[in-house]
Amino acid sequence: MRTGNELMRATKPYSKELPWRSWYGLISSIVVWGALMAAVVLLPWWWAKLLAGLILGLTIVRLFVIYHDYCHGAVFRGSKIAKPIMAAIGWYTMAVPSVWRESHNYHHRNNSKLTGSSIGSYPIVSLGVYKVLKPEKRRQLKIVRHPLFMLGGLFTTFLVGMCISPFLRDKKSHWTAPLSAVVWWGIFAALFALAGWQIAVFGWLLPGAISCTAGSYLFYAQHNFPDAKFQGRREWEFTRAALESSSMFDMNPVMHWFTGNIGYHHIHHLNHQIPWYRLPEAYAEVPELQQPGRTSWALRDILACFQCHVWDPERQRMVSFTEADQAMMAEPLAAK
Repeated sequence: MRTGNELMRATKPYSKELPWRSWYGLISSIVVWGALMAAVVLLPWWWAKLLAGLILGLTIVRLFVIYHDYCHGAVFRGSKIAKPIMAAIGWYTMAVPSVWRESHNYHHRNNSKLTGSSIGSYPIVSLGVYKVLKPEKRRQLKIVRHPLFMLGGLFTTFLVGMCISPFLRDKKSHWTAPLSAVVWWGIFAALFALAGWQIAVFGWLLPGAISCTAGSYLFYAQHNFPDAKFQGRREWEFTRAALESSSMFDMNPVMHWFTGNIGYHHIHHLNHQIPWYRLPEAYAEVPELQQPGRTSWALRDILACFQCHVWDPERQRMVSFTEADQAMMAEPLAAK
């Protein structure tokens, strides 16, 4: 079984972009998006507008994944035509290029390290670190990993995490981040005033909320799942982190389409230059990529991921906050 640089070289052929597939994927996605927006505007029944809005939210996830691949340099390399389209998608999803590239590239370089991996991802701490955290820090950790935090991803992950926080950290580099939020909410207000609440809600607010919630959970479950393994900085190795700390998110073909094959996340982390449409090809033809840790949209798997809170190096698995708190309470008794 190949590892390290040898395995990286084995994935290199799949990083060759097929421009016609990139453009077909983008254009067809925009056509679907436009058709669903037209449905929200033109259909007379509120329930039909609601259904179109729900599907529209999933389509935005696909557009975001294509934009994400562009920021990695996997697709539309050097294209002057694609650049403004991708920038528009970044603004539309409140993840402008300067912020997304900075946070997401950092995440890839530091994927699943027990120290310093929280930028662009959910913070991961070992049980030992959790025990010595101040109560306020433990509360913050629990809030960030709570399902309601992800359910409100439009406000938590994107409005605060992608727009406000980056600007406060570096106003010169990320001044467009809060501006994208102003534009986003301004369009919602304009639609509400000029086109009515149904078009504003079903065509803008609801799809945005769905895409942000789905994106927030995908961010989480891709690296916080029962089979995930983590290493400290000294033991950390790039290919091992990609294959052991990044999940394979099993989905049906329809959901793979809506999520741009981002479910093949372990392969994406191993080689982020592979376009979204070639990830299944790499999975099928490289044996070393076929035994990742897995999760899915099944309720049991979602609940299992929501119990993955703190890394226990002794048990070599993620434990829940309840287990971590019980371990803290047991220490004084053991000392006596």
